[in-house]
Amino acid sequence: MPEKCDIGLMGLAVMGENLVLNMEDHGFSVAVYNRTTSKVDDFVGRDDVKNRKIVGTHSLQELVDALAKPRKVMLMIKSGDAVPAPADQLYPEVAAADAVIEQLIELMEPGDVIIDGGNTHFRDTERRTKYVESKGLLYIGTGVSGGEEGARFGPSIMPGGSEKAWPLVKPIFQAISAKVGPKGDIPCCEWVGPRGAGHYVKMVHNGIEYGDMQLICEAYWMLKNALGVSNAELYDIFAEWNRGELDSYLVEITRDIFSVKDPETGGDLVDLILDTAGAKGTGKWMSQLALDLGAPSTLVTTAVYARSLSAAKDARVRASKVLGGPSGKYQGDKTEFVEHVRQALYASKICSYAQGYVQMQAAAKEHGWPLQFGPIAMLWRGGCIIRAVFLERIKEAFDADPNLENLLLNPYFKEAVENAQNAWRNVVKTAVDLAIPVPAFAAALAYYDSYRSERLPANLLQAQRDYFGAHTYKRVDKPGEGPFHTDWIRERKQPE
Repeated sequence: MPEKCDIGLMGLAVMGENLVLNMEDHGFSVAVYNRTTSKVDDFVGRDDVKNRKIVGTHSLQELVDALAKPRKVMLMIKSGDAVPAPADQLYPEVAAADAVIEQLIELMEPGDVIIDGGNTHFRDTERRTKYVESKGLLYIGTGVSGGEEGARFGPSIMPGGSEKAWPLVKPIFQAISAKVGPKGDIPCCEWVGPRGAGHYVKMVHNGIEYGDMQLICEAYWMLKNALGVSNAELYDIFAEWNRGELDSYLVEITRDIFSVKDPETGGDLVDLILDTAGAKGTGKWMSQLALDLGAPSTLVTTAVYARSLSAAKDARVRASKVLGGPSGKYQGDKTEFVEHVRQALYASKICSYAQGYVQMQAAAKEHGWPLQFGPIAMLWRGGCIIRAVFLERIKEAFDADPNLENLLLNPYFKEAVENAQNAWRNVVKTAVDLAIPVPAFAAALAYYDSYRSERLPANLLQAQRDYFGAHTYKRVDKPGEGPFHTDWIRERKQPE
């Protein structure tokens, strides 16, 4: 065993364990700690662990003492699971993480690094970076995406925080990250920006993931209900889609899901799963922050609400027995409609990513983060849940124009959406006619039509606001002048 380890990790849930094994695979020695110390002993005593350069410790003091200087401690702790939080604390998970950080500050020295690898709200990372730096230490808030398998064999890693800390962790993070490129040697890990930038980018990744999953579910639901295709046919359809523009991890696993049988009944397992979806909160965060910025991230918001509505299962069952609507099957060419759904999915996906990038641009401006949008696309090219060939096109778009206002204005994406328009509109119209809910497809199309409209009905909205609240308005025929206010009651036309 090494005298001193390269890095320490606190939190031995599956993600933490797999990151440790990944680090050791790449030649780094790791000290580990968990609040339930029996878990440390169980982990380091496993047959696949005990001969590795992994050192178990039973306290934060032992963890810190086991590390080479400058020390690096990565926190992979569940929300609220590290230390008891005050009973009256509104957000106990935040207090718990703060308590661990406070303990580490007392035990570590100037120049040492604290790394938060959890799904943390970027505002907490902003605050913690400033606080830890004020104590002479360095702080990194990093997104880690890819689930348990990614953590073990190569995740997407999105670090931000104290920039002086980056050279200290770069060799480890880039070694353990997923690799892409023609030679498979480009790491899906690069410095994102100061303070909370890394966690913000990870949050946007998760929000886009919400949108992607909802869009795929709506494509499935249209094919199943409008065409009546079987799960075996769905497997073939998604397999074909995964060989083209939609080549992605989520389309690939969706294909596989349709092939899995329930061992108890022999039926298709997907049909036996209750139609209520859960969420861990990052999608909601993105939607809330989009509202704060005035960024129209309608796809993630729609996806969050779709999950909320799915959770109201009992209410939906009751409503289904009372509320009526049309039904039926699509009467046109089946093969052609499958292609229309594919095109609708691709066009909607483009709008979803366009919205995510617009929000990141707004956040970068708001918080003073020098985000590099092309490289961010490459962080997501491998290891993470939204990894897709499609992301290469996003990098190319920002390489061609680093100040690109919206992905929809890039020639490739502009042409792709225009080519899909007729099919996309047909899918949404068919869904309305057959009463098949496709809220994300419809939201994406509404966004596209709104964004390309020189005028919107907000002129009437401003008149309404000025009428009841004297909120004022501007005039198209008097640019640079105003604002204006009208006494609408005095000026209104009197009944004859």
